[in-house]
Amino acid sequence: MPAKPNVLVTRRWPAAVEARLAENFNAEFNKADTPMSHADFREALKKYDAILPTVTDKLDAEALDVSRPKTELLANYGVGFGHIDLNLAKTHGITVTNTPDVLSDCTADIAMTLLLMVARRAGEGERELRAGQWTGWRPTHLVGTRVSGATLGIIGFGRIGQAMARRAHHGFGMKIIVQNRSKVAPEVLAAYGATQVDTIEELLPHCDFVSLHCPGGKANKHLINGQRLGLMKQDAFLINTARGEVIDEHALIQALSFDMIGGAGLDVFDGEPRIAPDLMQCDNLVMLPHLGSATRATREAMGFRVLDNLEAFFKDGNPIDKVQ
Repeated sequence: MPAKPNVLVTRRWPAAVEARLAENFNAEFNKADTPMSHADFREALKKYDAILPTVTDKLDAEALDVSRPKTELLANYGVGFGHIDLNLAKTHGITVTNTPDVLSDCTADIAMTLLLMVARRAGEGERELRAGQWTGWRPTHLVGTRVSGATLGIIGFGRIGQAMARRAHHGFGMKIIVQNRSKVAPEVLAAYGATQVDTIEELLPHCDFVSLHCPGGKANKHLINGQRLGLMKQDAFLINTARGEVIDEHALIQALSFDMIGGAGLDVFDGEPRIAPDLMQCDNLVMLPHLGSATRATREAMGFRVLDNLEAFFKDGNPIDKVQ
């Protein structure tokens, strides 16, 4: 590896990771910890050997509109890369990496948290308690939905989808149905007692809960739309820890407002951190502020995985998690 390449870290990272970055690279940190503008990125692409973006960084055509950039590597902090224009990066000869594996368990934990919360009306119960409105136990109070033994549909059966299936099937005895863009190996399905179907339309009518673990980006924008929400059971629940754009939020608001489905749990939002005001009015919705990977161990592991990619790239041009 050449002597200390210049790298830009676009947001604040865990202290342990920043310390190693500062030791091994000429690292500049975004101390304001606010999202960078398109103009900021155009300047950075002329200055740094590598840029280390996160999901909050929109590296689209406008941000990458630079002739002959100096940057050779976009080492993404996170597994999803829908915020990066891969085609334009490739045109510039820029390598893109991500951080798979290390956040699967924590993201599945959050998906299971949302599922349990919305099924058992935990958000409503906490709001009632904090408002001082609880009048005591009674047989008809906040009656929810049984999770154990229910049917869970999983859309996207990669690492995180499988981690969710493990929790649901082995922890709660749930029946698992999966839809994935490619054929899942029979032994993988058997590990979770899962059945694979070909289409989302085939999956939705049979599920008590549906959990999204598919990639974001243009290909899956509004994958869950009004028509598909209409195929869900009236008392079924939708869980999203994937990417906000996967759900048509206007259609979801309609489905929640008119009791077309039982409820939803969201950790991600279309256009976050902006939240559609009408979502706030839906009592049968649990919302979290993108906490999927938010444990100290996982956030550090993500950062060190970026460092592994950086070091491998500048050593021999072969990072371990090359997206393209």
